[in-house]
Amino acid sequence: MWISHLDRLPTRSRLISWGMQISPLCCLCSSATETRDHLFMFCGFTMPIWTSALARLRLPPAQFQSWDALMSWTRVSSQTAPSMLRKLVTQSIIYATWKQRNNALHNSLFFPPASIFKSIDREIINSINARRHRKNFQKLMSFWIS
Repeated sequence: MWISHLDRLPTRSRLISWGMQISPLCCLCSSATETRDHLFMFCGFTMPIWTSALARLRLPPAQFQSWDALMSWTRVSSQTAPSMLRKLVTQSIIYATWKQRNNALHNSLFFPPASIFKSIDREIINSINARRHRKNFQKLMSFWIS
């Protein structure tokens, strides 16, 4: 997560800035330049994943306008989505999206957003279960699965 926060992932726009002769288009949607912000917030592939996650948290659909806005969203707590759960969801979406991007680029494997969300859901449940005895995690399962 810290590498994405520092915008150090080797997205296509960064690879081009290093002199590589490749297409700048996103590996997942092929409709815009692949940058960190596009890939994790604006991509047509990622947006349905965010919509599913926000629906699970019983939050209105939101489109983050910037990376800073996304990071600010993770620090906010609400009745249905404590900050710790928001951070877990954000980290899981970023990791799964990057993994799918690499699968598409290197292995030509494409999984639909619904399938990716199912793996994110399982990852979040497993993460909460593994830490269920910690104070910050004791109630998170009820927020995520209810």
